[in-house]
Amino acid sequence: MPTTAPAFSDATASDSALRRFLFGLPGVDAVGLEARAASLGTRSIKTTAKAYAIDLAISMIDLTTLEGADTPGKVRALAAKAVNPDPTDRTTPRTAAVCVYPDMAATAAAALAGSGVKVASVATAFPAGRAALDVKLADVRDAVAAGADEIDMVIDRGAFLSGRFLKVYEEILAVKAECGAARLKVIFETGELSTYENIRRASWIGMLAGADFIKTSTGKVATNATPANTLLMLEAVRDFRAQTGVQIGVKPAGGIRTTKDAVKFLVLVNETAGEDWLDPHWFRFGASSLLNDLLMQRQKLSTGRYSGPDYVTVD
Repeated sequence: MPTTAPAFSDATASDSALRRFLFGLPGVDAVGLEARAASLGTRSIKTTAKAYAIDLAISMIDLTTLEGADTPGKVRALAAKAVNPDPTDRTTPRTAAVCVYPDMAATAAAALAGSGVKVASVATAFPAGRAALDVKLADVRDAVAAGADEIDMVIDRGAFLSGRFLKVYEEILAVKAECGAARLKVIFETGELSTYENIRRASWIGMLAGADFIKTSTGKVATNATPANTLLMLEAVRDFRAQTGVQIGVKPAGGIRTTKDAVKFLVLVNETAGEDWLDPHWFRFGASSLLNDLLMQRQKLSTGRYSGPDYVTVD
């Protein structure tokens, strides 16, 4: 089973040690955090930079469908859109991944074979995470066996909020062990963690347990990704790499719908973590409708006008 980063092995030696470590992290100045996020969000970029930012944002999207009414046909259509977002312009980048439930992973894998677009699958009793550990691990094994390249797991928020931090850590370790070659994204559901301090603590638990990405949210609650909570998580991965040499990705998900939103988040990445994270390998958007707006804005830049309502597909 994977172990924590050597620099912090003592921090995870016991429940009490982990608690001491987490409560020893610097406090969060909520006013300062929100002010910095708001300030960075007001920065304007030149037209040439906007064209680059749009293409970069497209390449960072985990194009997502996580509905009870999902069908194989819908997943295949989404996969086709991920591979070829704009059939009228073959220079349009592909998205990073298509994200589906485990029972749709095989359909997505078949549709995306050879395209370079990854198959991401939510697991561990997404979105609530209310299941026994063996059930969660079976969920992960099924998704990986079906062809998932990436697993998006949810933490046990009940355990976290009741202070059972080692349980959360050990569950992430166990899921990571089942992932094999698949990359692991750990979802905190920041809207349920109540405080910025809790988001910082959850970020460190995820990183210590071997997450490849830390992710804000499931997109299934009222408060999902915000500039402030994403900024806090970017600070965490920046600090973690500075202390361990290990780079970890960040994925804001839910509520990011417009090109303006996406550009704000890219500015956050550049100004907080740095250029090394401006790559689909290290930063993703969990989104369904964002791609349509990016495509419309991309066409506006190239032609000087907005397209008709049938220019992009309706998700």
